[in-house]
Amino acid sequence: MKKYVVVLAAGKGTRMKSKLYKVLHKVCGKMMVEHVVDAARGVDPEEIITVVGTGAGEVEKVLTGKSDFAFQEKQLGTGDAVLTAKEKLADKDGATLVVTGDTPLFTTNTFKNLFAYHAEKGNAATVLTAEAPNPFGYGRIIRDDQGNVLRIVEQKDGKPEELKVKEINTGVFCFDNKKLFEALKHVDNNNAQGEYYLTDVLEILRNEGERVGAYKMHDFSESLGVNDRIALAQATKIMQKRINEAHMRNGVSFIDPATAYIDSDVKIGNDTVIEGNVVIKGNTEIGSDCLITNGSRIVDSKIGNGVTITSSTLQEAEMDDNTDIGPNSHLRPKAVVRQGAHIGNFVEVKNAEIGENTKVGHLTYVGDATLGKDINIGCGTIFSNYDGVKKFHTNVGDHAFIGAGSTLIAPINVADHAFIAADTTVTKDVGKYEMAIGRGRQVNKPDYWHKLPLSKDKDWE
Repeated sequence: MKKYVVVLAAGKGTRMKSKLYKVLHKVCGKMMVEHVVDAARGVDPEEIITVVGTGAGEVEKVLTGKSDFAFQEKQLGTGDAVLTAKEKLADKDGATLVVTGDTPLFTTNTFKNLFAYHAEKGNAATVLTAEAPNPFGYGRIIRDDQGNVLRIVEQKDGKPEELKVKEINTGVFCFDNKKLFEALKHVDNNNAQGEYYLTDVLEILRNEGERVGAYKMHDFSESLGVNDRIALAQATKIMQKRINEAHMRNGVSFIDPATAYIDSDVKIGNDTVIEGNVVIKGNTEIGSDCLITNGSRIVDSKIGNGVTITSSTLQEAEMDDNTDIGPNSHLRPKAVVRQGAHIGNFVEVKNAEIGENTKVGHLTYVGDATLGKDINIGCGTIFSNYDGVKKFHTNVGDHAFIGAGSTLIAPINVADHAFIAADTTVTKDVGKYEMAIGRGRQVNKPDYWHKLPLSKDKDWE
């Protein structure tokens, strides 16, 4: 059986109160419509068509390469939205999955089960349902005495006895493709909303003697549709729990999984420990045997094995095996920390490489620099890389020693085994084995105290 997917993503989502198109809001680092399309891709469909409307260009930019597109000019309902895919799909044999782009929690496994049930029962249409603890706002599944699906009643159109039903329409359907588009010709908008409901297709097919069934899934939480910021937060919480549990099953330890926020594409090796209040986002990769402590934030970074990150921030940075950082330090984009290197507290590194076993202990800024191996960077050192117009680079060779409080004014080269004395401002290159001293000589003024007015005050003696 050939499979097709139609993703409905044409609504603006006014209840989000946002300039951003609704389906482009993110859940755990990925836009909602991306979650839906990625889950649908897992069933190996022949085609995925995303129906777009308001903000079409932005949605197409996100899904290019993953989906084709159809355009719904006016928001006339779900039936009308599916009909926009007619030219691409109507004459094809197979089954079509219809799902909305604001339901980011559906899994590939659920879609596979729905397709399988649909084929097994020989249905013309199969609706994906679930038991809702509080069904308010959902369309209700109305069955006959034998359990066959008669119709779906929307909240605003339901009679009191119908609205007591707790089995709800999740908004996901599987149709015989040709019968779907034939039935859509007969859908009207005679309802409270004045819209063309896709759900009316079920009753049309049943009246034509076709089989209409329902597949009830076990996990109601998958069906959560996001229409406002409250639902967005709920979806994020559910996804967060799902992601963290998957990592734990793969050998990652979470001290407090409820407060660890991990994006959906993050990779983490086994025997790594994640403490509470940690945020790991984007395409971050973390190796095995690492420790990420409370308050750390890691974005789009690559972390090796045996790394300790203590209450620090990393963005588009790399840390090789057996390195450590923190507390309260910051690796900015293009920062690279090589194997065995140490980044201490209150250190900022940007567009710089820290060589193997080099130590940058504390209160230091390293920007636009290449540091060799086995270097000691003293406290309070500044790599001064910007003259107000351009950025310049500094190179420091292996086994160099940079004394505390030094300022290296780029562009400059410090050779292997060079020394820079504490509190030196370096403005020219330092050769191999040389020591640079760039500070005024100390002068002690004898008996200076007695020249001060304070010296006349007995309380200061």
